[in-house]
Amino acid sequence: MRHFGPPHSPRVVENMRGELHEIVKDLIDGVAGRTQADIVDDIAYPFPVTVICRLLGVPREDEPRFHAWAEQIVENIGPGEGDQDERAKRRTAAVLALATYLGELAQAHRRNPGDDMLSGLATYEGPDGSLSDTELITTAALLLVAGHETTVNLITNGMLTLLRNPGLIERIRDEPDLIIHTVEELLRFEPPVHFLPQRVALDDITIAGVTIPKGSSIVLALASGSRDPAHVHDPERFDPDRPYIQHLGFGGGIHHCFGAPLARLEAQIALRELAKRLVNPRLVTDPPPYRPNSTLRGPRHLLVEYDRVLPYRP
Repeated sequence: MRHFGPPHSPRVVENMRGELHEIVKDLIDGVAGRTQADIVDDIAYPFPVTVICRLLGVPREDEPRFHAWAEQIVENIGPGEGDQDERAKRRTAAVLALATYLGELAQAHRRNPGDDMLSGLATYEGPDGSLSDTELITTAALLLVAGHETTVNLITNGMLTLLRNPGLIERIRDEPDLIIHTVEELLRFEPPVHFLPQRVALDDITIAGVTIPKGSSIVLALASGSRDPAHVHDPERFDPDRPYIQHLGFGGGIHHCFGAPLARLEAQIALRELAKRLVNPRLVTDPPPYRPNSTLRGPRHLLVEYDRVLPYRP
């Protein structure tokens, strides 16, 4: 957590707010003069990728390379289409290529450190010593992939949900702070991560009369848990006005996503600006085409028509 802010610099993410606004402003300016945009390609993908590259210290010109690796890793996680052995091979090859790239980049940052996270991780000496090369590479790989693929889906799922509830778009224009509860409800109702496939039972667990033995592999269905009717009233309804919104969108316990503050802020800014600036936005295709992956769930493309784009107003 240290190089992401806590415990010594808890406002690292909050202090990025102005920079995040500027990135989103420029991206939305880029679709002005048109009447149709792909929310994924034009906004939801380039925004978090730009941010995570800056945070980690990854050269922006290398983005196409790790985008290809990240796509292979993400597309082949968990259940999906095609031969499972072939999917596993593609994922392993992409993981190895990304690890090699990050290992070389980490060494370069160790020799010439900057003020980025990768430099901090590579040079840090704490009470337990420094990170091993393996720990450094796996941490950087997780941050790089999770730092943009999941947020792409959160923003895209959010825009799709808003377009299916156009009254909310009007409300967000009039009540800007509503976006905070809207994003929390999105994380409950339409989360980017539906399954966690890599967990192990620490003890015998009995659920509905069935005992899961200690040591068994477990797949957690986060999306199902967030719609538990025993915990959430009317769970199939999207309602940002719920008095109490609790979800598993960022996991929990020691596995809680430490990028959660950044993901929340990115989604709030992107969705609020899209709601404010796109005039009369409407879906071209509903449902849109989805990625062939049920673990990380989101549209591959989201085509939206609109009458015009309003100028940016702080």
